Amino acid sequence: MTSYALSIVIPVYRGAASIGILVDALAALQIPGGHEVVLVNDGSPDNSAEICRRLTARTDLPVTFLNLSRNFGEHNAVMAGLRHARGDYIITMDDDLQNPISEVVRLFEHARVGGWDVVYTYYAEKKHAAWRNLGSRFANKVADILLDKPRGLYLSSFRCMSAFVGRSITVYDGPFPYVDGLILQTTQHIDRIPVEHVARASGQSNYTMRRLVRLWLNLFINFSAMPLRVSVVAGFALGLMGIFGFGIVIAEALLRAPPPGWASLMAATLLISGVQMVMLGILGEYLGRLFLTANRKPQSLIREVVRPAAEAPAKIQAVQREAR
Repeated sequence: MTSYALSIVIPVYRGAASIGILVDALAALQIPGGHEVVLVNDGSPDNSAEICRRLTARTDLPVTFLNLSRNFGEHNAVMAGLRHARGDYIITMDDDLQNPISEVVRLFEHARVGGWDVVYTYYAEKKHAAWRNLGSRFANKVADILLDKPRGLYLSSFRCMSAFVGRSITVYDGPFPYVDGLILQTTQHIDRIPVEHVARASGQSNYTMRRLVRLWLNLFINFSAMPLRVSVVAGFALGLMGIFGFGIVIAEALLRAPPPGWASLMAATLLISGVQMVMLGILGEYLGRLFLTANRKPQSLIREVVRPAAEAPAKIQAVQREAR
């Protein structure tokens, strides 16, 4: 099997206008030891699949194309791409051209020279909408609490990891992957570097509020038991409040004070009922995910794999079907 110094994994969704420009720019890079690109079409509704398929044939750079059977989500697509990456180091990046190509070489060299398992990037200024920046900061704060994450480490999708880390995290085949959570379970030999972030060249972000909430739930539920522990603490706290309230009722009865009013009773009822519903929701989310995992919900299904034309016999492009 051909190996490279660097693999670049790119999940593609509504990337028809940008993916060709990105791959052509990556092909112009000079990487000692060579590099390849792995494109993963995540059920994109535009003609991204056809453009990626053509890129495997016309580009001098080795390009492997994975066509997923439907939209599974960014992290699921990245996991599929990592399984087909053959580089000593692997960079993951988006298809929106917001990361300058020059930063790819700098990120790779920093990881290689420093011998880091993973190098994350962070931005002095992100060219995203305010609500998305706020959501990203919130997710990182939650990760600080739930994951064994170094304080201040920004979990960016533009990251470089060693082949060891790539192989280790792809052992996970559950339906709800969170790449950064898997990385932090694998290694703590992590560094970060600042990079430039430019405005999106065309179109708009594929991340909606719904997608961000789903990603946050993968982090919140799949990689920590802390929500269950919080439920236990909340239960104990409400129990103590109930005992305290019971004592007040007895004291009032002995002193023949007037009974508490309707408002205070309803406030207590709504508080306790609300907390109980949140606890049941958390338990239900855990049970639902356990059910789907036990029933082998697929992490992704690959409809088609197109290898670089130069690697196929008699220069004929190899297309093989896989189901994972």
